[in-house]
Amino acid sequence: MLYLHAIGHFHPENVVTNAFLESLDIGTNEAWIMERVGIRSRHTVLPLDYIRQTKNQNPRDAIAAATMTNAQTGAKAGRVALERAKLEVKDIGMVLAGSCSPDECIPAEANRVAEVLGVDGPSLDIASACSSFCSQLYFLEAMRPEKLPDFIMLVNPENSTRVVDYTDRSSCVLWGDCSTAAIVSPRVPGPWKVTSTYLKGEPGGADKVKVPRFGHFTQQGAEVQKFAVKRAGEVYEALRGEWLKGGPERSVNDLTFIGHQANLRMLEAVARRCEVPSGRHLYNVDVRGNVGASGAPSVFSQHWGSEALGQAIALCVVGSGLTWAGALFERA
Repeated sequence: MLYLHAIGHFHPENVVTNAFLESLDIGTNEAWIMERVGIRSRHTVLPLDYIRQTKNQNPRDAIAAATMTNAQTGAKAGRVALERAKLEVKDIGMVLAGSCSPDECIPAEANRVAEVLGVDGPSLDIASACSSFCSQLYFLEAMRPEKLPDFIMLVNPENSTRVVDYTDRSSCVLWGDCSTAAIVSPRVPGPWKVTSTYLKGEPGGADKVKVPRFGHFTQQGAEVQKFAVKRAGEVYEALRGEWLKGGPERSVNDLTFIGHQANLRMLEAVARRCEVPSGRHLYNVDVRGNVGASGAPSVFSQHWGSEALGQAIALCVVGSGLTWAGALFERA
């Protein structure tokens, strides 16, 4: 079993509104965007003037134009998590990271985050695109606790607007930037317990969602949408079953669904399909956009300390690979 001590998140200050995207003259507008994906705004590390002038036709230029690196945004989220957990940097014995668009091949993204924070301990990446956070939990839960330090930081630095083609209206309306950091322990009790994890994959679908090196994000939209609805629902139903097995006093009305923040219409379809009770679905994709692996944990972080989270959380994510994963959190 793992204990969750805190989650923190960070959004860069620049905001891409639907009005801004309409001003790019790429054949989109507020009504078109809201009908298809339900997203009103999203954050970015890119200056808006850079997007306006270049539409990010060369992702190499975006690396230089970005106001912050993945390590810097990941560290900002990490500091929020440390403050919430009432821990210090010296307490963290390991850093794991994963994202859709890492800054470098080597060193590991986790090394860079640990370097900025000042963590002294092993740091490595466990990445499965948008499902990275739950994949990290899955592997930690399977490890021998005595091999792990008391506190481990899981960081998902996502600044994927740098690989977005702003002439492609189907993808540029989706993406935003956000970084999250969670602090877990294999032995020190915290406010939440991770009581079940889930991980599945379908490598034959690897070409359906891609970010080539120094290229733009692409996906087979209609197929990926169907996949996401089906697999996110599969994860929710599995975790719901685990929650209800705990005793007759447990109810689905105490279980909160937090899904991968791909787009609002996908999330609504999953909630309908799985008959998620009214008020038990939390999301922020409508104002933050699709922020990859940080989407679902950022919703958790946004409501940290709130009764709105209920007694348990089914966190259900899907990602390139293709992968789908989840974790059941219960109040300790």
